[in-house]
Amino acid sequence: MSKEQEQKFPSEVIDLPSEGKLYPKDSPLAKGKLEIKYMTARDEDILTSQNLIKKGVVIDKLLDSLIVTQGVKTEDLLIGDKNAVMVAARILAYGPEYECEIVNPATDEKLKHKFNLADCPFKVLPDDVDYSNNEFEVELPASKLKVTIKLLTGKEEKNIDRELKSVKKYGQSSEVTTRLKYSLLSVGGETDRQKINNFSGNMLSKDSLFLRKEIARLTPDIDMKQEIDMEGDLVTVAIPMTVNFFWPDTTA
Repeated sequence: MSKEQEQKFPSEVIDLPSEGKLYPKDSPLAKGKLEIKYMTARDEDILTSQNLIKKGVVIDKLLDSLIVTQGVKTEDLLIGDKNAVMVAARILAYGPEYECEIVNPATDEKLKHKFNLADCPFKVLPDDVDYSNNEFEVELPASKLKVTIKLLTGKEEKNIDRELKSVKKYGQSSEVTTRLKYSLLSVGGETDRQKINNFSGNMLSKDSLFLRKEIARLTPDIDMKQEIDMEGDLVTVAIPMTVNFFWPDTTA
């Protein structure tokens, strides 16, 4: 279906957590907004595609079908912006109420709860950070090296997933080092990719933890945690992204 045909469906312009600050100035995303259309039955067909599910690309394909803004695909979005688009698409499709099963951390008891997705705010961006481009220089606490990092897009997440699956075949796990490798742009002024890759695998644990926390602090996102009442106690829980998120239970 062409973009021209898609535009006949009702759509909404939504805000992005990044406010567009981290995209190139000539990108449509630099405005901090994105137009998406309401889901249709044809879009729901994407969610049932066993081929797309097996490939792990079903959500990306769905969001690509919903994005109306010309020149933008899901892989262009920063991860936090993609999360916000997912929530907005779900609200437009089925409303803000999302019922799913959660676990009481005090008793391990499972119970159903209805979350209001409209109550999920954007994370407040730190005011001590220059968000004029997607490059951030920080000093590592242990090695004292200055490194430059970037925040990842959906395209880079795909590459990371592909790389992790490749090493998993051999019984290996490299989640931490692979993500750091993709996030690092320079180390001590050195931009050679091979040297950066070697550094990411041999980084001191104190530096690695600091860098991961700093990336989390810098990352624009939507806050998917809410306080709920569990037997008289207010407990903060992360909203689980179950199959019911885009495929609500149709039973009465």
